[in-house]
Amino acid sequence: MMVTKIENTYPSILKIKKQIQDEFFGEATGHDWYHIERVYKNALKIHELEGGNPEIIAYAALLHDIADHKFVEDHESETDKRIREILGRENISQSIVDEVLHIAHNISYKGANVANKITSLEGKIVQDADRLDAIGAIGIARAFAYGGNKNRAIYLPTQKPTMHESFDAYKNDEGHTINHFYEKLLLLKDKMNTETGKKIAQERHDFMQNFLDQFYAEWEAN
Repeated sequence: MMVTKIENTYPSILKIKKQIQDEFFGEATGHDWYHIERVYKNALKIHELEGGNPEIIAYAALLHDIADHKFVEDHESETDKRIREILGRENISQSIVDEVLHIAHNISYKGANVANKITSLEGKIVQDADRLDAIGAIGIARAFAYGGNKNRAIYLPTQKPTMHESFDAYKNDEGHTINHFYEKLLLLKDKMNTETGKKIAQERHDFMQNFLDQFYAEWEAN
């Protein structure tokens, strides 16, 4: 199995994996250890077909939410600090640290009309894996878990979606969860970087469309 092979090749991955599991276990907004583990496994699955450096992919997948902007105010400096600390303890080369930092700083979705700054193949793979976990059945569950945590309404028919032009506008938007489907989730299929990511995304995208059809039918008591 690809994951086992890579973990045996790079023992530091297992140490970091255990630390992240301990730190994020039980988190209740959909950004918990199991989310990180799915991103990690999917990233290595995509790597198997698309290539790239598996060591960089593994570290970036495990550390991509280490100081997420949704929960940490000074997320850029905190991300930088935490990743340097964690990888530094394992004596990871500076070139790999720099690659992981590039991915961690740029992986997040920042708005419908905000450019994606991910440039490396490794970054594109981890970003696809992260975005795959935002769509489909698990993506739906995570969206409502996060919305509930932030005291957001499930649906407000009079409040229409916004195609955000800046990261600040996207980050500060407090719209209802159904809007989030149109502002992000349904857009991700066409924002996948790799052919593998695109293929996996299509089925999950279709599932979300079916969910919304059922949701509106029930909302209108049809």
